[in-house]
Amino acid sequence: MIDPRRLQVLRALADHGTVRAAAEKLYLTPSAVSQQLTALEHEVGQALLVRQGRRVRLTAAGELLVEHAKAVLAELERAEASLAACAGGTVGTVEVASFASAITQVVAPAIVALRERAPGVRVLVRDAEAHNSLVMLLAGEIDIAISMEYTSTLQADARRVSRFPLYAEPFDVVLPPEHRLGAAAEVALDELRDEDWIAPLPGNPCRAVAQVSCESAGFLPRITHTSDDFHAVVALVAAGTGVALVPRTAISHEHGAVARPVAGRAPTRRVFAAVQCGREEHPLVRVVLDALLEQRAPAID
Repeated sequence: MIDPRRLQVLRALADHGTVRAAAEKLYLTPSAVSQQLTALEHEVGQALLVRQGRRVRLTAAGELLVEHAKAVLAELERAEASLAACAGGTVGTVEVASFASAITQVVAPAIVALRERAPGVRVLVRDAEAHNSLVMLLAGEIDIAISMEYTSTLQADARRVSRFPLYAEPFDVVLPPEHRLGAAAEVALDELRDEDWIAPLPGNPCRAVAQVSCESAGFLPRITHTSDDFHAVVALVAAGTGVALVPRTAISHEHGAVARPVAGRAPTRRVFAAVQCGREEHPLVRVVLDALLEQRAPAID
């Protein structure tokens, strides 16, 4: 019989690539992780890992077992959720990770609604960019992640993450005061090919949106300043250091920057709530998830 705890260790190794990183996520020592993996290899009677310097690579058998591990562990989550639902109760803590504008749009209003409906439920909020919140979710650090669609193997694994759409919103062009295009009703991106650009840090999906949108307009943006804080991005634009693409609800106007819609088909981010597969029916998670979903909207114009 394969020990499910060892499957969890194998999955963590597949996610993070090194024994040390897997150990940190599981709050174990590297030697304990190595012992669990060795024991798992004895249980299945096959080599699961090949060492390559400080990293390890899964063998074909290891890759196969990881796929089964995902399904097994999701079923265990469902069993745990069913038992919790049977016991009932709406008292406890749920941790939610979200980027700043979604906290404003859906998380904070949901907390207000829960204060009336389920006063025994405590929601702890952690500010995290969209790509980081999914990593935190899969590592078991939080219960619900507020993220956005982007290219990611973590997002694509439907057997590990259940997604619930919240809202969609366009990106607008943000220009310095007195910019030559500031009076335009809308701005075509190809008119900004010679500008300096301000964008989020590499890895942030909003940076990828800006880069892909500019590439589709026929140029590569010359990124000169970076920040994951859109208030800082808008402030830098207002200071005349460049232009930016910013999600509409994240644009602050106190600095004097000018926001204009993108001409043609505007780039859009689609925001969703995510939970680990099997956790969506846990009573505490469900009550918070339902409160979040009540705040969703078809689109933000």
